[in-house]
Amino acid sequence: MQRLPRWVEWGGFLLAMNAGFVNAVGVLGFRHQAVSHLTGISTYFSIELVNQDAWQVLHLLWVILFFVLGAILSGVLIGNEALRIGRRYHVALWLEAGLLAASVWLLSHGWQSGQWLASAACGLQNAMTSTFSGAVVRTTHVSGLFTDIGIALGLRLRGQAVDRRRLLLYTLLIAGFICGGVLGVWGYLHWHFNALLLPAAHVAALSVSYYGLSRRH
Repeated sequence: MQRLPRWVEWGGFLLAMNAGFVNAVGVLGFRHQAVSHLTGISTYFSIELVNQDAWQVLHLLWVILFFVLGAILSGVLIGNEALRIGRRYHVALWLEAGLLAASVWLLSHGWQSGQWLASAACGLQNAMTSTFSGAVVRTTHVSGLFTDIGIALGLRLRGQAVDRRRLLLYTLLIAGFICGGVLGVWGYLHWHFNALLLPAAHVAALSVSYYGLSRRH
């Protein structure tokens, strides 16, 4: 944790905000189905299996598979390596932006497959941040973050030392996800699925910023 550069906290905050935005749009627009993580989707999948709704079972299965596909793309582009300036994170971010933009087009034309691409974008982002942080950072869901904070506080009550930088990082990630959710609700109420163009532009801007940073380095 201490070897990570100082900008990782704020980079994680911005990516978590992006995921929170996408997830809020997903919950409001996809029958209350989250897309930034697969816990809720897996539960809905189980429900539809019992209900024997073949179309929904197939649809949710594709949401799950596309999330995994996004993670596969991250592995292909970046590899399982520690964070290093110069790796192709900018390419992964551009691809995420493209997936989100394509999902807007599909959803605006009534195609549920747009949800698959939004799920792939989240899978790509989650795998990318897990890769560069050694699985310390998860930017598309917060359950593990709250768990880790609880563990750290429990250790502190036992009189053991707590990594304050780790706690700061987890707090920023949670704050970013919640802030993104607020913005996502606002965007969906005003622009419906077109609101996803905002996180698409956001990650594209992050890609340009990272590319500039790597060039200067």
